[in-house]
Amino acid sequence: MTSDKKKSSKVKKILGYIIPVLLTLFFLYLTFKDVDMGKALEIIANSSLVWFIIFIMSFYISHIIRALRWKVMLRSTKEDTSLLYLLGAIMIGYGVNSFVPRLGEFYRGMFAGRWEDISRSSVLGTIVVERVIDILILGVSVLASVIIYPGSLYNDVFWLKSALYFGFLGIILIIAVIILLVKFKHKFYDWIVKFVGRFSEKAAKRLSYIFEMLIDGFATIKGVRNYLWVIIFSVAMMLSYGLSSYLGFFVLNFSSSYEVSFGMAWVVMTISAFGVIIPTPGGAGSYHFIVKSVLVGLFAFTQEAGSAYALLTHTVSIIVFVVSMFGFIAYINRYRAKLGFPKENFFSVIRGETTGI
Repeated sequence: MTSDKKKSSKVKKILGYIIPVLLTLFFLYLTFKDVDMGKALEIIANSSLVWFIIFIMSFYISHIIRALRWKVMLRSTKEDTSLLYLLGAIMIGYGVNSFVPRLGEFYRGMFAGRWEDISRSSVLGTIVVERVIDILILGVSVLASVIIYPGSLYNDVFWLKSALYFGFLGIILIIAVIILLVKFKHKFYDWIVKFVGRFSEKAAKRLSYIFEMLIDGFATIKGVRNYLWVIIFSVAMMLSYGLSSYLGFFVLNFSSSYEVSFGMAWVVMTISAFGVIIPTPGGAGSYHFIVKSVLVGLFAFTQEAGSAYALLTHTVSIIVFVVSMFGFIAYINRYRAKLGFPKENFFSVIRGETTGI
């Protein structure tokens, strides 16, 4: 019986790695099967260096804003967290996600928890709540795209309305669960865990841990002032994402060939976000497919131009994430070593141990 469980667990892990790769290859094939890659790469080769540098700066600013928002969310847990540590943890999370989908959220919480000496459940709870806020803000941003777009976005992107319905329904259910957990913790929490425990003790324990994270995460945002800052930083973050999307057109010199606008960039940014939600490493494949489809189908870009934009923006983001991940780990470890703290790596933060490596 134990042997069967171990085999089943191994199969699940293997599938967990294989399926994202297969999805990536599938979407990459759909994206580039009718594209003249020579022309697409030529467009990228003629990119503007000045606009490229501005694009990278804008890209980083959006993640600094995310770190500032996280700092506000953690304020009740720890009054003054380090922006350096939080930004480093965020970039580590994105870096890990570039290889293994969703694992980065876990490592982001582990590194931040160790560096700031905060409980793991509190940190991971804020990340879960943050993702709920992100999806809610994304939904509002997509509604803004519907207004901005000159035609009928629901007709031109047939799956968009259904995605919004299910997305908002999911968010409403999650918010309802959080409210019930906070207001009626013992009654609601205990009843759900006991009910699930009748069928699976393992599932009940996992659900219990998730509930604890949600409670801890939601409880960290206290006071009208903190809620207001979370909203302000969330809006600023989306605007900075839109700006990065807009600057991507100038990097590739599209302003001389197409009537690019911030509104166009906003539509591309909001719809392409659904590509990142699909569990592929760093959104590879799914992001390329949706971005190219939007630029070609909605804004009459050539196949090569749309592909070049998707390739450039995604490749740059992955490189920045991975380089920043290792860069922040090295820099923060050196910085903390001067203060007498031990170095941390991907193994020590999980085990709760320290290492001199």
